[in-house]
Amino acid sequence: MSVAPVATPPTLEKLLWNWQGHNIYYTVAGTGKPIVLLHGFGASIGHWRKNIPALAAGGYQVFALDLLGFGASDKAPAAYSMELWQELVVDFCSEKVQEPAVFVGNSIGALLSLMLVANYPDISSGGVLLNCAGGLNHRPEELRFPLRQIMGFFTKLVASPGVGPFLFDRIRQKHRLRNTLRQVYGNKEAITTELIEMIYEPTNHPGAQEVFAAILTAPPGPQPSELLPKVQRPLLVIWGEDDPWTPVAGASIFQEFASKINLQFTTIPKTGHCPHDERPEEVNRLILSWLRDN
Repeated sequence: MSVAPVATPPTLEKLLWNWQGHNIYYTVAGTGKPIVLLHGFGASIGHWRKNIPALAAGGYQVFALDLLGFGASDKAPAAYSMELWQELVVDFCSEKVQEPAVFVGNSIGALLSLMLVANYPDISSGGVLLNCAGGLNHRPEELRFPLRQIMGFFTKLVASPGVGPFLFDRIRQKHRLRNTLRQVYGNKEAITTELIEMIYEPTNHPGAQEVFAAILTAPPGPQPSELLPKVQRPLLVIWGEDDPWTPVAGASIFQEFASKINLQFTTIPKTGHCPHDERPEEVNRLILSWLRDN
C-alpha cells in the first residue's frame, strides 16, 4: 500500500495506513525486534519524540501510531472503546509489524498494551506499562458522592449537541491545556510550547469535538485485575510517583502480581502521569535494560 508523509514533529516522518476506510498515521524507526508505542488520551505519536530515537538506537524497530480519533489520524464517527483500538492495533501488527512485538503504552495506551499482551500472546513478546489507566473512563462505583453525580452531569453536557461544542472549545484553549498539564506533570520543565501545540493542533480537526464526546461517554473497558491473570509474557510497570490521575497507591494490583507472573514494578520520584515525556532518559534506560534481560 502507498504511503504519504505529513507534517510532524522533527525527525518523525508519518506514514499513512488505511484501516477499515480510515486514515491512520504511524511512524517507524530503526531495525531489530519490534516495539509498538501506544499513546494516551489526547496525545499522539509526537508524545514519544524523546523515546523513539533512543529505543531505535538501542537496536529495535520502533513503531508508533496515532490511534483512531487522535493526532493526525481520522476523527471518524465511531463507537470508541478500548476494544476498537485493540482491533486496530492487532490489524496493524498483522499488516506492518508481522512478528511478536513489545507493546509500550502510557495511561489508556498502557491499558491497551496490557489488553494486547493478555488477549493476544501470539503477537506479543512483552509489555511496558507507564502509569496504566484503570479504564477508559471511571466506573460509577469508583466515584464517591458527589463526584459521581458531577461527572455524570458533565458527561451529559459534553455529549449535548448544544452545549458540547462550547465546552470543548473552552477545554482545548492553550492556557487551559497548560494548566491541566501543570496538574499532572511532576516535572514542570517538560511542559513546553512544543508539547502544548502538539496537543492543541489536532483539536482543530473536523470531528474532534464529536470524538472527544464519544470517548468521554464510552464504556471503561476491562480492568487490569481482569487482564493480569491471563498474562503469559513479561511486563515492566513504571509509575510516576506524583501522578494525581492514576495515583501510585492504585498500582497495588501490579505489585500484588509481581510475585505471581514475570512482572517488574518500579517508580520514579517527582514524576507525574507521563514519565516517558517528563523523565525520558530514565525511562529509556529502564526500558532498554529490561528488554536486554527479557
